[in-house]
Amino acid sequence: MQTKPFRIGTRGSPLALAQAHEARDRLMAAHHLPEEMFEIVVLTTKGDRITDRSLAEIGGKGLFTEELEQKLTSGELDFAVHSAKDMATKLPEGLYLSAYLPREDIRDAVIGRTARKLIDLPHGATVGSSSLRRQALIRRMRPDINVITFRGLVETRLRKLEAGEVDATLLALAGLKRLGKVDVLTDILDPDTFPPAPAQGAICIESRIGDARVDDLLAPVNDGPTFDTVSCERAFLAALDGSCRTPIGGYAVCEGDLIRFSGLIITPDGRSQHAVTTDGHRRDAAALGTRAGQDVRARAGSAFFDDWH
Repeated sequence: MQTKPFRIGTRGSPLALAQAHEARDRLMAAHHLPEEMFEIVVLTTKGDRITDRSLAEIGGKGLFTEELEQKLTSGELDFAVHSAKDMATKLPEGLYLSAYLPREDIRDAVIGRTARKLIDLPHGATVGSSSLRRQALIRRMRPDINVITFRGLVETRLRKLEAGEVDATLLALAGLKRLGKVDVLTDILDPDTFPPAPAQGAICIESRIGDARVDDLLAPVNDGPTFDTVSCERAFLAALDGSCRTPIGGYAVCEGDLIRFSGLIITPDGRSQHAVTTDGHRRDAAALGTRAGQDVRARAGSAFFDDWH
């Protein structure tokens, strides 16, 4: 019987802490355990320390997870809680994504200062975003808009917006909901025309392969539909070698025993794209995502990917 607290690794941002607390609270409820049986261990990652450059410039995905994964591999943590969209498609040896909490809203939200909607911003307006996907999709919608890199915590970005550094910014609606800040948004973007990042809105738990004690702990909080949809989306990313250097959008939806997936790759300037829509059985979710990614890669050709660099 477990007598020492389970050690939960997390970043220290308000959003990361909210996600770690949600995971802890769900585990407490599932196992009727007191709060004292869980210790939240806060670590600072490279992605937290470097905020003046885009993620693509400093290494892409993995920047918010490396330090946590090192402690997890060494046994200093029992498991780590992450935003699923921050996870590289290839994890360190011996680690895996063992559970997903029920998914929040997948959509992107606009926080506008000079207009509520992107389409209504003044000609030549400036929009801040750290995401290459969002930057490309903004340029596709409004080629006249000046898009600049805009990193930092949610609170930091909102302060920069209020100070007039940009006319608007985009954030994940899920994050605003988890932080209790939905009142700041001015528009919500349709995922069919502005596809989210794969795994957006999902909280994942990473642990060691073969740790039966932790597997048994996490099993009751693992949400089946979220597991299947994110597995499909991550497989799409993996087939495209997706990272923070590549503008890729996509999302899956469970409909009973079936799963439907829509994906998109787009050049950073927003001028060229290839989309895919497919469906199949949920038990084949990952294979469906892989095939979708391979299909898009084949249709786009290698020159399309070369243009990104």
